[in-house]
Amino acid sequence: MAGVAVIMTVTACAATFRNHGYVPPEDELSLIAVGVDTKDTVATSIGKPGTAGLLTGSGWYYVQSRFRHYAYRAPQEIEREVLAISFDDEGVVENVERFGLEDGRVIVLSRRVTDSNIKGVTFLRQLFGSFGRINAADLL
Repeated sequence: MAGVAVIMTVTACAATFRNHGYVPPEDELSLIAVGVDTKDTVATSIGKPGTAGLLTGSGWYYVQSRFRHYAYRAPQEIEREVLAISFDDEGVVENVERFGLEDGRVIVLSRRVTDSNIKGVTFLRQLFGSFGRINAADLL
């Protein structure tokens, strides 16, 4: 009987992981051509995102996060990735950028850019700025 109690206690303390959101894999992204594809062809190839640029309406953002749940502690976000696809005024793909989060800083993982201007940086800073600010009281 004591062995069963020990096994149940150890199992209850094991970390569990939850994935949230979706970022298309690199092989699907390679099908998107900067300067050629449009919003419609991107939507057909990889689907529409959960988030789009609010101010200019020119960017699409695919976001994926991984959370670790451990016993009674609040969930901790351990990984976040953002894919930003921006479009010009005619709806043609202008930039394809992939961002990660390392040590609380936004890190560019890959970038296919037609010019040096990076649109939507303030949105990305806001999105990554919430990393680690999970309050256990807000989850209840």
